[in-house]
Amino acid sequence: MEDAVSRSSVESSSTNDDYVVVNGEPKLKITGDINDLNDEVSQSSRKMTSTLTPSSSAGTDPQSPISSVGNVFPTSQSTSGISDETIPGGGKGRSMSLPGNMDEGYTTFNGVTYLGCALVNAPRSEVEIYRNMSILNEQSKQAIPIELYIPRTSEGNVRLVDPGTDSDIACYKIHRILFCARGPSDSDEKMCFAFTCSHGDSPDSAIFQCHVFRCEIQEAVAKILYSFATSFRRLPKAAVRTASSISEAEVTAIFSVNLEFKEDDGKGSYSTCPKDKNIFKFRCDYDKKIVISVTQTGNKELRIERCFGLLLSPGRNVKDGDMHLIEMNSMGYSSDGRTYTISGNWDISEDCFKVLNSETPKDTRVFLTVAVDLVICGIQEPVRFGIETKAKIFPHNERFWYFTKKPHQELFHVKLKLTETDAPDVVQYEVVEVQSQTQIDRQKAGMSLQGLKHNRQMSEGVHSPQEPEEESDGDEPLLSGSGMVSKEVMDDNLLEAWHDVLVKWQQNLSQRPKQVQQLARKGIPEALRGEVWQLLAGCHDNSELMEAYRILITKDSPTEGVIQRDINRTFPAHTFFKQSGGLGQDSLYRICKAYSVYDEEIGYVQGLSFLSAALLLHMPEEQAFAVLVKICFDYELRDLFKQGFEVLHLKFYQLERLMQDLMSDLFEHFTEMGLEIHMFASQWFLTLFTAKFPLFLVFHILDLFLCEGKDIIFNVAMALLKMSRKDLLALDFEGILKYFRVHMPKKYRTEEAARELMAAAVNAKVTSKKLKKYEKEYITMKEQEMQQEDPIERMERENKRLVEDNMRLEQENDDLAHELVDSKLTLKSELDEVQDQNKEMKTDLAKSKKLLKDTQEEKQRLEVETQQVKEMCRKELDRLESENSRNTVIVADYKQICTQLSERLEKQQTAHREELSRIKSLVKSCETCSKMFDADGKVNLPEPKMDPEKLNPKIVDLQQQIRELELELAQTKLALVESECKTQDLTHSLNAAVSEIQASKNTWFTKTLNSIKEVANTHTGKKEPKD
Repeated sequence: MEDAVSRSSVESSSTNDDYVVVNGEPKLKITGDINDLNDEVSQSSRKMTSTLTPSSSAGTDPQSPISSVGNVFPTSQSTSGISDETIPGGGKGRSMSLPGNMDEGYTTFNGVTYLGCALVNAPRSEVEIYRNMSILNEQSKQAIPIELYIPRTSEGNVRLVDPGTDSDIACYKIHRILFCARGPSDSDEKMCFAFTCSHGDSPDSAIFQCHVFRCEIQEAVAKILYSFATSFRRLPKAAVRTASSISEAEVTAIFSVNLEFKEDDGKGSYSTCPKDKNIFKFRCDYDKKIVISVTQTGNKELRIERCFGLLLSPGRNVKDGDMHLIEMNSMGYSSDGRTYTISGNWDISEDCFKVLNSETPKDTRVFLTVAVDLVICGIQEPVRFGIETKAKIFPHNERFWYFTKKPHQELFHVKLKLTETDAPDVVQYEVVEVQSQTQIDRQKAGMSLQGLKHNRQMSEGVHSPQEPEEESDGDEPLLSGSGMVSKEVMDDNLLEAWHDVLVKWQQNLSQRPKQVQQLARKGIPEALRGEVWQLLAGCHDNSELMEAYRILITKDSPTEGVIQRDINRTFPAHTFFKQSGGLGQDSLYRICKAYSVYDEEIGYVQGLSFLSAALLLHMPEEQAFAVLVKICFDYELRDLFKQGFEVLHLKFYQLERLMQDLMSDLFEHFTEMGLEIHMFASQWFLTLFTAKFPLFLVFHILDLFLCEGKDIIFNVAMALLKMSRKDLLALDFEGILKYFRVHMPKKYRTEEAARELMAAAVNAKVTSKKLKKYEKEYITMKEQEMQQEDPIERMERENKRLVEDNMRLEQENDDLAHELVDSKLTLKSELDEVQDQNKEMKTDLAKSKKLLKDTQEEKQRLEVETQQVKEMCRKELDRLESENSRNTVIVADYKQICTQLSERLEKQQTAHREELSRIKSLVKSCETCSKMFDADGKVNLPEPKMDPEKLNPKIVDLQQQIRELELELAQTKLALVESECKTQDLTHSLNAAVSEIQASKNTWFTKTLNSIKEVANTHTGKKEPKD
């Protein structure tokens, strides 16, 4: 079978080691490991040190690992323990040292035999090379002893030299050698080796040959293969200098790759597979389609030429050789020319995908890896983008009541190095490294695979480019959306407890199980947060809000510009929201816009986007909107923005009183520094800590907020102040503000620190009784302030507030009035249209009734005419049948007459012939009369001259009778012919009539319609004379 990949390797190469460049930079595949070859060479070199003879002119390479033993690797001829008689074809002529005029830069091997070559279709197939090696080794009668010259750099030629004449037998460029292999150690080919070489300048004209050699001792095989490997790894000194200068010109191209799965819907098309967070949902026994979209997001513009292959495999960290090729369906750029889309059909019934077609147990999932090889203009070899994701496989009849259409997105950083080309205007790059954003985040977080235990899978969750383990003292604040949240739960008991609670909760959604609060304080597992948050907020199945969301996103909002500006600053550290105009920012924009339209009193406020982004990371847009509405209304978050932030000032006072009672020293320090609560705590209350703190802590705070209510904010705030108390007491005014902005969020980048903070928050001595006490104090204080202030000022302020309320109500009244007028006008217009339609429909109905009546009358008339036509046809048929019977009788009579005439004529002819014979016999019996006949029996008489007077009247009468009989016979024959013609015509007429009658019976309605006009004309013609 032809190796199509090897054919294509004449022009390009892939990212793995199995794919090679022929006309470009040399790459070589050698069976076995290069380190094993190095060890084998070193061992054999130590054994044969006494037998090695270095070349006097070959030169040494200080970088070569075998330079200490010289450039000549002698075979059995240079081994003292083996005599010349034991070497086939051996002799002293095959010296064990190099010739004196040997060129520098080569490693020489003596005692090598060239067995021949063979054409191959798969130059990188070990099986085919071993087969040719075995055949040529058995048929080695015409083997040629040679000296093998292997270049020491990647720009030389492999030379086959005649030992007797020192002339080149053959020469092969090193960069055209594709594959090297040695014979199996347990076979007759253990002392053989072979390499495949390409010939031709283009893929269409390229051919591949396998050249087979045999050494006299087995150790030389490893040394030869090692020499091939080292020559490919070395560049000439000039090339090294050029490469060093080129390496400085490195660029990085960034590609955004979206992965999407589609499933056969049984209607001839494919529907998008659901995706819950980062896990795809598949159903068993459904064929699927893979769709990959590649968009370049970096500054370096590179155009994709084609897709070289689409591959898929179960699992992660899959080797290149274990990937399975998927049948590609289409590829090409979109209409805007920015996105390159590849789609392929995934046959799920194949055995290699069995694990992806088997139902997964509950609370488990499977990993799968999808890869795509792209040929990019300006890059020598294809670039492979590999995406690892997870999936859950459900039964065949499973139905998903909601799903998100967000594809799996991954960023890839392709580091490129400029290479030299023959054409000065052509820019060519070589791939130095391809890394995904996930790999980069893992490396930064110290989560590389080398640092993990083999029995623990690396968790996958919410990633960001921040380094959670790094304790940085920099002045840059922590970006929102930082940190990594693991979805792995190491405590099996915790998972089991949540499973039991959710099962019980699903049975009665109106009653929350008692264990929920205790479990939520430990932190809800990341994989369950989306579902549990909806249950806690009471909108697990709120179809009204989700349906309202679909309508709200279609409406315009007056704050769209503000929303667009804020979402660019929301969670910039998170990959889902990082890309401007990406899927994450689009979803966040729609949620904020929908809420601004939904809540007209508050509209959109700054800080709302952070909370929306945290919800959006755990659930689809519709459900995130529903939870956001519940938090704002049921948990009274929107009250903080009403009435000039009056409720927010109450929260500040309560927090201040808590500090005064529980941390008096810190309260006094803040008072001395002139630091007020609103200077650092406003974002805590307005954004629920989502704007500055790492995601792990943010999600845990939302767990407790949704479970225990709005007062949990005080617990978290007091825990933050308590754990930072010593640091805050040692700082001045500016230092405290900087600490709250920069250093405090960085303290909780690790899960341990966050868990410690949340434990302190749960144990904080903050009770609702104490908060109510502070609320009464605040209300009393405000009342006292109002009483103490000037009544005129108070009345003016109250008047101003009433005026503002009045203006707002008047504006609302005007808006409602305009809406009412518009509604009336719209209804009037619609009513007029309906009335016009009703009138038109009545007119159409009258026309239809009239048309129906006319049609019925026409039908009755046609039925009568049909009966008349049927009767006429019946009469015509009877007449034709009677005529046919009469014609049949006439034909029979004619036949009988003709028969009688024929018989009569035959009898007369017979009698005449007998009479004539008798007369002839009488004439011949007379000697005188016999002369009247010639030899042929013909009468030979002279023309008689008869006298009419002498004629016998009797004879004349007989002759006259004969002439009359002949004439009568002729007339009879003529009549017979005429009767036969008439009979034939009548037969044809009869057949035509029968056919017409049969046709009229089958299509009588058609004949009737065609005859209607004739009947009508007939009746008209009859009536005109009467008139």
